[in-house]
Amino acid sequence: MSNFMFYFRLGWDHIISANALDHLYFISVLAVVYQFREWKQVLILVTAFTIGHALTLFLSAMDLFRLPDQAVEFAIPCTIMLSAILNFRKGGKSGHADKIQYAIALSFGLVHGMGYANAIRFMLSSDQQIAWSLLSFNIGLEIGQIFVVLLMLSLGLLVSAATSLTRREWVLIYSSFILGLALQIAIERNPFIQ
Repeated sequence: MSNFMFYFRLGWDHIISANALDHLYFISVLAVVYQFREWKQVLILVTAFTIGHALTLFLSAMDLFRLPDQAVEFAIPCTIMLSAILNFRKGGKSGHADKIQYAIALSFGLVHGMGYANAIRFMLSSDQQIAWSLLSFNIGLEIGQIFVVLLMLSLGLLVSAATSLTRREWVLIYSSFILGLALQIAIERNPFIQ
């Protein structure tokens, strides 16, 4: 049980931590276009992201897949920027997520998983119960992501009730804000200008 809690906390901290801002930005920009009544759709998107993340962690822990750290660290804010830009297309329109959005969430999960894979690889590769440890980590990650999604859905309700902003304006303002933050991270991590 202590092994489960150790990896569960690692997963939780991977999303709910000041060191996990890029992850928080991604999940929040993914969730901002949805309303509370669409909670199932956004949770499925987040779960697709977690599946991609878990797959990369597993492949990395088994030392079957690696990419250079600099490329991955640069790619992560790029996924956030692309997600924010996709929100401009969707605007404040509600509606259901399509297969392309699920594929994007899954593939971006692969990228984000690579970012954490190098940090956790040695810990997992020395662990005798790698499947259980990965499951524990991903449960913690998923619960943390659900927490962020619920916060974003609640924030959307609050903004709607307390301001004169339309849903479209809220989505565009928030997505622009996150796009700016992700652009700053991408510039800082750009391996081509260092």
